Amino acid sequence: MPDATARLRAPSSTLLTVTAVVIGLAGLALGAAGAWLVVLGGSWYYLAAGLGLILAAVLLPRGGGAGLWAYALVVAFTLAWALWEVGLDWWPLAARGDVFFVIGVFLLTPWVARALVRRNAAGVAPARGFLGVVLLAFLLAAVVSWTRDPTRVEGTVPAPTTPTAPVAAAAGAAPASPAPPKEDWTAYGGNGMGQRYSALDQITPGNVGQLQEAWHFRTGDVRGQSGDPEETTFEVTPLKIGDRLFLCTPHQSVVALNATTGEQLWRYTPEIRRPLALQHLTCRGLSYDPGSAVRPAVASAASPAAPAAPATPASPAPAAGGDCDAKLFMPTADGRVIALNPESGKPCMRFGGGTGQIDLWKNMPNVRPGAYYSTSPVVVTRSLIIVGGTVLDNVSTKETSGVIRAFDIDTGALVWNWDSGNPEETAPIAADRTYTANSPNSWSISSVDEALGMVYVPTGNQPPDQWGGKRTEGAERYSSSVVALDLATGRVRWSFQTVHHDLWDYDVPSQPSLVDLRIGNETVPALVQPTKQGELFVLDRRDGKPVTKVHERPAPQGAAEGDHTSLTQPVSELSFDPPPLTPADMWGGTVFDQLACRIAFHRLRYEGRYTPPSTEGSLIYPGNFGVFNWGGIAVDPERQLAFTTPASLAFVSKLIPRKDDTSLYVQGKSRPNDSLPALNENFGAPFAVQLSAFTSVLGLPCQAPPWGHVAGADLRTGRVVWKHKNGTVRDSSPLPLPFAMGVPSLGGPVMTAGGVAFLSGTLDYYMRAYDVANGKELWRSRLPAGGQATPMTYSGSDGRQYVVVAAGGHGSLGTRTGDHVIAYALPKR
Repeated sequence: MPDATARLRAPSSTLLTVTAVVIGLAGLALGAAGAWLVVLGGSWYYLAAGLGLILAAVLLPRGGGAGLWAYALVVAFTLAWALWEVGLDWWPLAARGDVFFVIGVFLLTPWVARALVRRNAAGVAPARGFLGVVLLAFLLAAVVSWTRDPTRVEGTVPAPTTPTAPVAAAAGAAPASPAPPKEDWTAYGGNGMGQRYSALDQITPGNVGQLQEAWHFRTGDVRGQSGDPEETTFEVTPLKIGDRLFLCTPHQSVVALNATTGEQLWRYTPEIRRPLALQHLTCRGLSYDPGSAVRPAVASAASPAAPAAPATPASPAPAAGGDCDAKLFMPTADGRVIALNPESGKPCMRFGGGTGQIDLWKNMPNVRPGAYYSTSPVVVTRSLIIVGGTVLDNVSTKETSGVIRAFDIDTGALVWNWDSGNPEETAPIAADRTYTANSPNSWSISSVDEALGMVYVPTGNQPPDQWGGKRTEGAERYSSSVVALDLATGRVRWSFQTVHHDLWDYDVPSQPSLVDLRIGNETVPALVQPTKQGELFVLDRRDGKPVTKVHERPAPQGAAEGDHTSLTQPVSELSFDPPPLTPADMWGGTVFDQLACRIAFHRLRYEGRYTPPSTEGSLIYPGNFGVFNWGGIAVDPERQLAFTTPASLAFVSKLIPRKDDTSLYVQGKSRPNDSLPALNENFGAPFAVQLSAFTSVLGLPCQAPPWGHVAGADLRTGRVVWKHKNGTVRDSSPLPLPFAMGVPSLGGPVMTAGGVAFLSGTLDYYMRAYDVANGKELWRSRLPAGGQATPMTYSGSDGRQYVVVAAGGHGSLGTRTGDHVIAYALPKR
């Protein structure tokens, strides 16, 4: 019998030993890292919890209840500390307690109980009871917090009232603001005002749940071709003109489809010069000129005249003689703008002096194919196209110019050029001169008000982004701004700077949205400018003065050697700037990587928003991914509401001192090939820069969710009416778990007069519909790839309202690649 007893006790002894070892190792890890955190000035909790786990590990193999009591007290301490630090917020609470809860449940199993009793029965039952109560309390806290969202704002937007008359260009002039698009979608943002709003009302909150796929087109253009940069993306918003849909692909093909059936009508693929030093390969959209027969009249700033009502042709038609009257404009990755006949897809040979294209490299300094190109559609006015472009970020201080140019819409002849390095000389540049090198550019989409005679240009930075010790006067004045240029001359009418001396890559990423706001008894022609730092600057588009108050707030100081920071920064009263991060905001999948994030947080320089980049590493929050990016916002001119998609992800910016202008400091030992430039090396500057998302060792964001929302803002009052976390981690986590944590979006929304908004840009693969009155999600449809594009809507020849989205993914976000264009509509009657 003694031998049998020994055999029975052997498994129990092993079980207790293994359990104690696991708990002890966890305690050692928490204790050691917790001690490091204490030295850095952080919380004492982890050190105390680690010591408690070590004590429990020592006591457990002895049997009895002592080990259980020690462990239960650690769990109780953890629960109390977690509730004190984060309250009933499920995801932060789970990160602090998940490991403790799982181990605690295991300690309550009969196998552990029998092993403890065999060693020493004293106190096991009451210890198990206390541990059970503590775990139940943890479970109840988790259950209560599961449905809570501390960031949620509940509210309802009133139904639209009868609008007042639109704003006129000047006293006595006819109404100036064009009507929102309805049957067609003639520009990237619907029309030149950039509202991303349609007057169609067939789809409503009551019937949107019946939406079904109407047609599905594959472009055949996929990522992964030779020479592709990492950030190869399908970001297009199609145009709809008459009975045709027009779109462009990442590899620069232009495709015409039947808007009702999705059948391909023609395709044009230009010859692209290679190799190209691209950072991004995309085409966000095309631009459309209806032709001289149906162009709306325009009032000049000097002598306003009544505009004609915009006309929509049944289908684009070529002019007599075989040349184009109506035109599509396609910007290319090698620095050209091509004019195409919408009827046939053939180049319009009159444009560009018989070539059908204009060369944007003309008069440019520092020519390097692929170092300048337009990823965004050009602006079309009655007589001009206005073109900006992107330049390489953080590669060198010898990049090309960010000049803004206007060309004759029929011939492609240069009419004016605005160069921020030489802003007063806007007459066409002489043939033997070049524009100012390394000047701020405009890579995003501009908006236009032809009645007021202005184009509104969002600008970026003078490279490099994170060090500005040698920026020019023009760069300091016009970078990270919205600049209103006179349509006739290209001269600056006004400018508003959203960031002073930008060191964070907070270039203005979004198209300005123009809307006439009814404020009191007055109608104000407004411009709404979203920014990466979360502001919605609401300005009078006549003079740039704030409609919603803007305050200059003190900013952190102490830039890197040879640089400086602005003493203040502008902050709008209508802002989605997330609250400053604290150690309690650090997060992870477990308590261990959550602790690692807290250590990293304390090791980085962080003094809130606008913490300057530094050689020790600075936490930049919100990061350059942006609260808002190129997708922008949608504006309902009747409800006076902005539908927004604020995101919040922290980044780390670390300056690396350079000893020469040739060595690679952040790209490895060998220079990348021509399709991927030496990004972040900053040749010619004293610092290279390392940029990365602020993530845990498991690759999860170090800040607690939610990371993405949808929100409605009343533009008249500057009040956020509703705000809900949006999106799941189904396509971002190792397991396809549809946890509604709120994920970022890249790609904008569209709103309709029917009271429904559509969005596809979330990091999970869904097209979603929302009630614009309260933000409630009404419908979703699974996409075959990432939907990082802005949807659009139009009326088909069968009388149905269609909603179309491109689903092709985004290289640097890691969303699934594809070549899909999908149309949705209500069932046929």
